[in-house]
Amino acid sequence: MALGIAGGIKRAATLPISREREIFPINLVSARCMSNIYPDVGNCRALIVDSNPALRSLQAGMLRDMGVGTIVQKSRVPDARSVLENQVFDIVLCDYHFAASPLTGQDLLDDLRRANLLPYSTVFIMVTGEASYPMVAEAAESALDSYLLKPHTGLALEARLVQARHRKTTLRSIFEAIENEDFAQAAALCRARFDARDEYWLYAARIGAELLIRLGDHAAARLLYEAVAATKALPWARLGIARAEVEAGDLTQASSMLESLISSQPGFADAYDVMGRVQVEQGDLEAALETYRNATRITPQSISRLQKQGMLAFYMGHGDEAAEALERSVRIGLTSKMFDCQSLVLLAMTLFDKRDNKAFCRNHDNLRLAMERQPENARLQRFVTTSEVFKALNDRMVGSCVGHVRRLAASVTAEDFDFEAASNFLAVLARLRSTEIQLTEADTWIATVARRFCVSKASADMLCKSVQEYEPHVEVIRTEHTHVNRLAEQAMAHSVKGLHAQAVKSLMQRGTETLNAKLVELAGKVLARHGAKIEASAGMVAQVEELQRRFCSKGTQVALGGAANRAAGGVMIRS
Repeated sequence: MALGIAGGIKRAATLPISREREIFPINLVSARCMSNIYPDVGNCRALIVDSNPALRSLQAGMLRDMGVGTIVQKSRVPDARSVLENQVFDIVLCDYHFAASPLTGQDLLDDLRRANLLPYSTVFIMVTGEASYPMVAEAAESALDSYLLKPHTGLALEARLVQARHRKTTLRSIFEAIENEDFAQAAALCRARFDARDEYWLYAARIGAELLIRLGDHAAARLLYEAVAATKALPWARLGIARAEVEAGDLTQASSMLESLISSQPGFADAYDVMGRVQVEQGDLEAALETYRNATRITPQSISRLQKQGMLAFYMGHGDEAAEALERSVRIGLTSKMFDCQSLVLLAMTLFDKRDNKAFCRNHDNLRLAMERQPENARLQRFVTTSEVFKALNDRMVGSCVGHVRRLAASVTAEDFDFEAASNFLAVLARLRSTEIQLTEADTWIATVARRFCVSKASADMLCKSVQEYEPHVEVIRTEHTHVNRLAEQAMAHSVKGLHAQAVKSLMQRGTETLNAKLVELAGKVLARHGAKIEASAGMVAQVEELQRRFCSKGTQVALGGAANRAAGGVMIRS
């Protein structure tokens, strides 16, 4: 549409409702009207989401009076989610409370925001009654363009639309820079607006800090978040400081800040997302699982949070909890773009363990349908092959089962074979031990996977969780983790003696042999620190960068929920 920047950014946080005058200048409506702020109003597309047909009709009439050309109405959150995933709207009016449904308008907005499915140009306004106003007021701090209290007039609705649109046009230069992938320029524009305290300076500050994290300038991001926190003490700013610490690698400091934030804001679900990520990376999986449980309690209809809880419960050996959370995520979000088919893989293994063949077959069909929609997707192909192993076992087709396992084993050194694929493969091998199928190559395969993906204690622990049903497999992984650490120590001993070139060569050689990202990254660190003292360092840099591209950027660390999990609590920036 001609009414906004294509693409853009997820909904960044506004200020609390009590600061409404700072965000929405009261004299705006007298200076502007709908036709001015939306010059092509006849081409506008609006979505109304409300379970009350009378209220939907009333709001549709208000929008038509303003000249809005296309109005779509939905009475249920799942229906609204589906249409928003596949169509672009200029305006969304969404009720907060839905009769006879546990889902709220906030659940819808949170899911769309985390999945990056709302373009910058869309104005999202929450409509609420007095009873739910406090919840909406709190939620407005993290996602909303605006809100409306029931009952409202057409003039009040028009004022909100004008005010929300004005903010988007005021910050247009920032989002044009983001669209052009000039993130440094966008961050500079945000910082300039913040320093000058120009209109919407807090909004710009949050976007700017997120851009700085993306650019790797974690110290500058933290300073900006701290400046915001000192000014307004906003929860999202405090969470931003913790995220900057996470990205900088200071997990202990981040954990302390998150504990304080959760203590003071126990309903701030994004804080639990980040805390769960920190705990997983620290290897404290039990604590991480409890954190994800808390996040799910706060937002019980969140697809992504149910999946994270279910995935971690699976690895922790809590089969019933994993099945319940993963099955709920399937019921709620199977057709959603927010749904990750890794949930179907883990659910397949859980259902196999429970000997629930009927539910397993339904789950297997869901995986095959997903692959039919994306037949060239290598990840989905691995998922279906993994499920085929257990289908063949259920059907007592031993030869077919072994063939599928060997196909998975053939890809363990492929560039696109990531930590997720490694964990799934190990879980398959562990379950085969309980059957009549005994593969003599299993220990060799496990050792190869462990040498590649034991890059930290947390990753080694998670791999061990994948095979916890069979202790000898756990021992193989522990042995290979120790071996990788020994290789790193031996190579770094050369650097300690001043033989930096020899250290780099040793790390590159061992990294090439094992495909272990830790060894490759250590080679890069030695070069970065001592490159000036190494002859022909430029050639070494090129070799290390190529190894990093192939084996360090494909997912070597524990991750539940992929990129969405890593960006938890932040503004998702895209071009």
